[in-house]
Amino acid sequence: MNKKFSNRIFKDKLASGVMLGLTTLSLLLVVGIGIGLYLKSQPILEQKTLWTLLSTTEWKPSNGEFGFLPFILGTLWITGLAIVMALSIALLTAIYLTEYSKSSVKRFVFPALDILAGLPSVVYGVWGTLFIVPWISETLAPHFVEYATGYSTLAGGIVLGVMILPLLISLFVEIFSVVPDDLRNATLSLGATPWQTIKLVVLRKSFSGILAAVVLAISRAFGETIAVLMVCGNLPVIPGSVFDSCYPIPALIANNYGEMLSVPLYDSALMLAAFFLFIVVLVFNAGSRIILHRIER
Repeated sequence: MNKKFSNRIFKDKLASGVMLGLTTLSLLLVVGIGIGLYLKSQPILEQKTLWTLLSTTEWKPSNGEFGFLPFILGTLWITGLAIVMALSIALLTAIYLTEYSKSSVKRFVFPALDILAGLPSVVYGVWGTLFIVPWISETLAPHFVEYATGYSTLAGGIVLGVMILPLLISLFVEIFSVVPDDLRNATLSLGATPWQTIKLVVLRKSFSGILAAVVLAISRAFGETIAVLMVCGNLPVIPGSVFDSCYPIPALIANNYGEMLSVPLYDSALMLAAFFLFIVVLVFNAGSRIILHRIER
């Protein structure tokens, strides 16, 4: 009996040690990626100050000019547009699914969201190229500007917004489902309408969770590459409007890595762009986890 008990304790400790080792390995992998990108970025940081790289607009690798400002602003433009367009749709959809819809509707919608979430980004890129770009060029843009190719910041924002919709809706549905039914019933018993209950109880109670979900969606949007690359135009200029082309950081890395490596500092500049992206995504993910931890408490 003692031998069996000792074996059980040994197996339990072994399983715990293995899981701890794998968890530590995952954390070390993240740290290792960050250190590797930083070391690869060192050559350009030794020759140019970080402020110069972030604040200048000239991107001429053959002349040794690496201004990241157009790429940073292009990334912010597209991400901001995607969040603005997706947030309201996702929020209203999640409210409908949790508060108004029948079970038959949920059985249809949730699998559809899973399919959308599982589609490769290149499929969204092709859809954007075939439908969104011509619609902007031929229908929407002529009302605002004289000429637009359609390959624009707006096209990138729309495609990216559609891509993050399934994530936002799933997170919002989970957050709203956590709100106790007792709070809803108490509000309704006092004479409040269903919409007043949603506005004053569900949304107010879920505000921190909504914020965390938006932060997670932003971190996801920052790293999208192929779909955005196919529709944004890829011109290293600061966009003056949503109909202008832009060049997000992920597209810069995907388009140029492996090419022109004979140009001095070019490889290091691309690694610095990847390091910027790594830091931003890490900060946003950490912030969302902190918010979610406070909600759980």
